[in-house]
Amino acid sequence: MSCWPAHYGQAFTLAAEVEIAGVGLHSGAAARVRLGPCERPGYWLGWLDQPAMPPQRLTPGQVCETTLCTALQLGSRRLATVEHLLAALAGCGVSQARILVEGPELPLLDGSALPWVELLASAGLQSLGCQSELRPLLRPVTVRGGGGFVTAIPAERLELGAAIAFREAAIGRQLFTVPLTPQLFVEQIAPARTFGLRSQVEHLRAAGLIQGGGLDNALVCNGDHWLNPPLRFADEPVRHKILDLLGDLALIGLPRAQVFAYRGSHRLHTELAAALEADLAPLPA
Repeated sequence: MSCWPAHYGQAFTLAAEVEIAGVGLHSGAAARVRLGPCERPGYWLGWLDQPAMPPQRLTPGQVCETTLCTALQLGSRRLATVEHLLAALAGCGVSQARILVEGPELPLLDGSALPWVELLASAGLQSLGCQSELRPLLRPVTVRGGGGFVTAIPAERLELGAAIAFREAAIGRQLFTVPLTPQLFVEQIAPARTFGLRSQVEHLRAAGLIQGGGLDNALVCNGDHWLNPPLRFADEPVRHKILDLLGDLALIGLPRAQVFAYRGSHRLHTELAAALEADLAPLPA
């Protein structure tokens, strides 16, 4: 696809099926994902290794874990690290899609949403010929915790922002906001990779996390420098926080709101998504 929708006002799905494989960030397990068209609004997830199990529409109520990723409980199965794919779908203007998975975790790929965007581009987008308006927010909503907060206020368009503050000089304090469109998402948010601190690597691995992480799929900060430069943006970490925020909000559909996260986390993002469900216009059935 040579270009993306100009805005989020039309319903789009994929024009063809596409597939990708890789390893999960935390599990280190092999995973395979097939994306395809869907006639129903929203994102519907099923299993390549259990084709008889009907796909389920993704919602914030399925969130079961938010430690360094967003994991969902779907019946008897758990699926981790869904946020980068969901950010790519929502950010590129795909309002409905079928997602079929084999494995306990979605593949990390290069740590950003860019490989997912490229996969969507290879499939192409198909207009469904109907409106897909951003869901109006009825009142301001804020959730707090862990020294941070995420807030959403009614607005005429979708705008996302984030601020972070780290003691590590290579990161420091960063702030970024963007009035989101599919093209701006692809250019300014999708390429931003996940990041971590060198001082935490051994502790996280001992806890069974980041088993599939490495210098090829995550930025690693070591105090005043990065172990694997160059960065794609000078403020790549805060842009990745916006990527994560968008992916978690995609569980409810994009709101017509200004959403801002200070020291955000998957727990705060998904709590906001759950809280917004009661304050947004209903999703189509």
